[in-house]
Amino acid sequence: MSDPTDSSTRFPALRRRGFLAAAGGAAGLGALALAGCSGSGPATRDAGKDGGVPKRGGRLRAAFAGGGASETLDPHLGNLFADAARSKALFDKLADYGADLSAEPRLAERWEPNAALDRWTVTLRKAGFHDGKPVTAADVLYSYRRITDPAKAYRARASLEPIDLKASRATGARSLEFVLKRPTAEFPNIMAAFGTYIVPEGATGFDSGPVGSGPFRFVSFTPGRSTVLRRHEEYWDGAPHLDELEFVIANEESARINALLGGQVEYAHELNPATGRAHEKAGSIEIVRLPNSAMQAFAMKTDRPPFDDPRVREAFFHIAGREELVDGALSGAGEIGNDLFGKGYEYYADELPQREQDIDRARHLLKQAGAVGLKVTLDTSAVAAGFTEAAGIFRDQAARAGVTVEVRMGSKDSYWKDILDSGTLCCYRSGAMPIESHISQRLLTDSTTNATKWQDKGFDTLYQQAQSTKDKAARGALYGRMQRRLHAEGGFLVWGFGDWILGVAPSVRGVAREAPANTLDWARFDKVWLA
Repeated sequence: MSDPTDSSTRFPALRRRGFLAAAGGAAGLGALALAGCSGSGPATRDAGKDGGVPKRGGRLRAAFAGGGASETLDPHLGNLFADAARSKALFDKLADYGADLSAEPRLAERWEPNAALDRWTVTLRKAGFHDGKPVTAADVLYSYRRITDPAKAYRARASLEPIDLKASRATGARSLEFVLKRPTAEFPNIMAAFGTYIVPEGATGFDSGPVGSGPFRFVSFTPGRSTVLRRHEEYWDGAPHLDELEFVIANEESARINALLGGQVEYAHELNPATGRAHEKAGSIEIVRLPNSAMQAFAMKTDRPPFDDPRVREAFFHIAGREELVDGALSGAGEIGNDLFGKGYEYYADELPQREQDIDRARHLLKQAGAVGLKVTLDTSAVAAGFTEAAGIFRDQAARAGVTVEVRMGSKDSYWKDILDSGTLCCYRSGAMPIESHISQRLLTDSTTNATKWQDKGFDTLYQQAQSTKDKAARGALYGRMQRRLHAEGGFLVWGFGDWILGVAPSVRGVAREAPANTLDWARFDKVWLA
């Protein structure tokens, strides 16, 4: 598969970052911050055969892969897409990512930096929790301090690291001053980061009756099976059209599509490319493709043999036949990767040469590393589309370089939790987020979801320098340096990027069509209705 050199033509929306659109002084940044908080329209939605007039009522049942009996409704603990969708329905963040991955205001009505970019003033909109209490600055500070508890492993902890929460303060019931440890040009991305949900001050338990400020209220929760929510009539962004929303857990992709075809659910999340193609024109269900949503990769643990040797990691980069992986695991519905996250996103290092399969080079590197006859175990699972196919293809590719890959099938219920710390090589994927958020949550020494165990103090320092750099071009150059390091010796073997595929019943209206997974309009059920 050819790789077009102009990624802005392939994914034009992802080159539009409305917030820090121009380099320049802090005054310009402040003006842009205020302008950026005016909000933008939702991603293109299905108007439906009824002319797009929403109909009130009904229960929508949405099937997602889940995490088994260990599932929780704690919005700060979630790692799965099911967790993110449930959290979005129950809670709100200060900001969230639009379709172009720029930060859009949610509970934060507006934000503005000082000239030095080390203090940001945030004004909250008038919003209330499900129990009728208003959302206040105290709730925000409590939520952020809870996330950054060093004794916990909340996912967004690394994202919030730039904030000095001891010095930050409420300046009014609905206003805050965030004091930062260093100038931070892209502070709105911190507020929009995965897992930065606002909960009521003092909240600790979430599984038996969580109280949020989101569009739906809690009804019931059975881990690994079902979550039922009901419309929140007083939602600040307008009450949902649906009476009720039910999340149904179905880890097998075949179970999700069969439930949709059989009328047991109206929405099936994450279908594989072959399923999408088979039903695209059949008419019994509708296939929705969310572009450039899914990074597909193998994660190598860089802190343990054999991948603690960068020569072995580079050898594996050269073993991968990316076109074959995209064609076989994604049924050709994707773009080849170049061992970096965020293809087409702002700051992506598209100037780096596309890595090609080179079995001779791989053999040479393995010999240098003393790893001739290497045997490794590749963890995979049917938990995500293309994982088992990719594992089988890569096993055969590795054999050509003299590497024996044993494919080990993991539990669909616990796979994502298991692979964060165990094993040496695993199948991995990610939804959309800005490149700097990917770095903060997965590649810093203190990142809590660091699947490759990449830990480098110099790399951490470069990230902090990038965050503190006012000039956009200079900031981009720093991100470029970091990506060159990752391209040469990182732990992510990123072989492809695919569309995120959803299936919906013909009666479903209002599903966004240009919302990559993890962005504001993805799985946004408060804007969906049943015709």
